[in-house]
Amino acid sequence: MATPSPLRNAIVRVLTPLVRILLRSGVSYGTFAEIAKEVFTRVALQEFDIQGRKQSISRVAVITGLTRKAVKEAMEQPVEQTDDLGESYNRAARVIAGWRRDPEFQAPDGRPERLPFNGTAGSFASLVKRYSGDVPARAILDELKRIQAVAQSQDGRVELLVRAYLPSNDAEMKLHILGTDVAHLIATIGHNLHTDPSQAHLQRKVAYDNLPQEALAPFRRLATEKAQALLETLDQHLSQQDRDNRPDVGGTGRYKAGVGIYYFEEPVNDE
Repeated sequence: MATPSPLRNAIVRVLTPLVRILLRSGVSYGTFAEIAKEVFTRVALQEFDIQGRKQSISRVAVITGLTRKAVKEAMEQPVEQTDDLGESYNRAARVIAGWRRDPEFQAPDGRPERLPFNGTAGSFASLVKRYSGDVPARAILDELKRIQAVAQSQDGRVELLVRAYLPSNDAEMKLHILGTDVAHLIATIGHNLHTDPSQAHLQRKVAYDNLPQEALAPFRRLATEKAQALLETLDQHLSQQDRDNRPDVGGTGRYKAGVGIYYFEEPVNDE
């Protein structure tokens, strides 16, 4: 069955920047195809079963277009390991966000305070304990130093240098963000394709395609400033509902929710 043209065009657009990253990273088509085979098999197994019936290799083969042998081989691949990079990213990000919003760790003017490393209150160690659980404060400090998010003076006090966790020189962490952020965006679009408009998730964009180059830098600065302010406001709200920060929060179930913002620019080819 031929893929509908609008869907095929969308696939090409999604794959083009991804393939560019793969080729720059030395990933061949064969490796990509093996990964795609495993993902097709896993999604078919987990999400396209018939209620009340066990999913079979034959049905997965029919759904995916793979051979039964290929499905069986994909099913035998080891389960993905826990994403330690993601956990490191989340813990460090929570510490920075808590530092910026929690009055206990702020100076009188509202800015993040220079914190002593040790102490039961108002210290870097107590900040980490509140916002990163049982991870040693020294491990979080080393991570924040590595990404140049903090500086430690000779008297041991720790100073926050950034407004958010930005792994600017960490290729592995950037690839982790590629996997999580793009997945969230595509999942949102997938939800909106097949749901009632009243239940659609937020999906908005502003863009113009006839801008002079001189307009880009001011817009980048404006977008960064406004987006960061919005994200900090939303973080303030969500942090009060998250059970890791507020164990007393009630309610049922466990969900992940958030808002992502990204900037883009590219030259327009009139042809």
